[in-house]
Parts: sequence; C-alpha cells; structure tokens
Amino acid sequence: MDYICSIQKSIDYIEENLGEELSLSTLAEIAHFSPFHYHRIFQTMVGESVMDYVRKRRLTSAAERLYYTEEKVITIALEVGFHYQESFNRAFKKCYGISPKQYRNANSISGPLRGKVQLTPKITIGGKRMQPKLITKPKFNIIGYELKTKNVDGQNSRDIPQFWQQYMQNNLCSNIPNPLKPKEELGICTDFCPETNEFVYIIGKEVEQGTKAPSGLVYREFPEMEYAVFTTPTANEESFTSNIQSTWNYIFAEWFPQTDYEHNGTTEFELYDERCYGSEKEMDIYIPVKKRVV
Repeated sequence: MDYICSIQKSIDYIEENLGEELSLSTLAEIAHFSPFHYHRIFQTMVGESVMDYVRKRRLTSAAERLYYTEEKVITIALEVGFHYQESFNRAFKKCYGISPKQYRNANSISGPLRGKVQLTPKITIGGKRMQPKLITKPKFNIIGYELKTKNVDGQNSRDIPQFWQQYMQNNLCSNIPNPLKPKEELGICTDFCPETNEFVYIIGKEVEQGTKAPSGLVYREFPEMEYAVFTTPTANEESFTSNIQSTWNYIFAEWFPQTDYEHNGTTEFELYDERCYGSEKEMDIYIPVKKRVV
C-alpha cells in the first residue's frame, strides 16, 4: 500500500468537504486504514493530528473569507463546518486573538494560517533498515504513576519529560512494592482517544497480579499481545533522546509502510533497563501490531 497516496487522498477529501461532518472513522476509511493506525500515520506524515489539521484548515478558510469577502459571518461559519456562530466565534478568537468582525476590519490578513498539505513521495536510497523482533508478550501487571495528557500543540512532549523528571528526582520508584524486575521501568502509553488526542501515560514497574497499589499510585493489567520490538541505535548521553525520537519516527514513517502490519490501537510502551545507564545507551520500543486487512 502506498501510504503517501492514501493519506493524500484523505487530505484532498478534507479540502473538498470542509463544511461537512468530518469524522476520524470516515477519513480512515477513505485512506483504507483502521482509525487508530490512520491517526498515527497522519500525525507522523503531516506533523499534527488529523482533527487538529481539520480545525486549522477550517479556521484558515474562514480567516481568508472574512478578510477578502463581504460574506456574512454566519454564512462563513456554517460553510467551514461550524454548526453555530457562537462556537465559531469562540474558536476563531482563541486562534487569532480577536473576534471575526474585528479580523474583517484589520489592516492586513495575519495570524496562524494553515495551508493545504501536499505530500511528496519519499525516495529511500539504500541505508541500513531497522528490523524489529516480533514477539508475543504474555499478560503483565504494573504499578506506577499515571499522567493524563494529549497530543495537541506539543503538550505531551512537555508533560511527559517533566513527569519523568519528577519521578527520577524524587526517587518515586522506591514506592512501587515488590517489583518483579527492579532494574526495569516502563513508560506506557494507553487509553488512547484519537478523536480528542488524549491518552494516559504511566511510569511503572511490573508486579505480581493483584499486588495492591499504595495511595497515589495505580495498578493496571495488560493482556497478552503481539508486539514489534524496536531497539534504538546505540547512543551516548547527548544523542540518546534524539535517537529515541528518530526511532519512533522511523516506525511510522518507514517501517509500517513497508510491511503488512498496522498498529492495533492498544497499549504501546518503552522499556528502560541497565542498557540506559552506561556510556553506550539503548532501549526498546514495543508497538502492538496486527495484520492489516486490505
């Protein structure tokens, strides 16, 4: 499957139907992906979530029409996909800092204007390809600390590092009772809601089933699952974080398009163990996968 053509097809559909109801499931169907896999691939290729892109394109279209035409505000609001002028006014002011009427009377068109994305084919020239291990991980249980965040405007990229910093600085790992693997920590992403970009992030350790979580911690159980496990390239302290990020990008931008697998929409996690503490660092990324139905 040509991922770029599939995602571009959905982008073209968005552009032609800004005033219509645009749901994640509808756009995923147009691209021939499951909703969650479509959500993650779109985000990797475009740089923002699909519904955030839709919102920005609608507001950009509205801003252009407000400035260049004399159409009524209510007409513009309805034709770019807002059911009520009040909700349009709130969204527009939040984005541009002024009301639609004030924007119309401004001296120049300005503010965050999101153009239509036009994806271009990626040419891959040789190079080493990262091959994951495909494993079935038995069900497991963890106790840890939970954070609710969302992948909007980089919020999760700010929240999660701060969460880890607090965890490490306060030695919160010592509050986890009887870990099965004391030298391993998991950074878990779960409870995804693609429509709102919200998810839960947990820092924790594996424990025996039924272990009671102390106050302030959570106990979670995860079922047996097939995973593709990617090990990051060996890196020093300075480049370790960027290596992790580039591996995540590789998974969705390069590995998935070359396989007949897709993300199954459930829990994914990073595993940190003794390999993270030496001068040459690496870690594992576990991605839940299933065979893609074409």
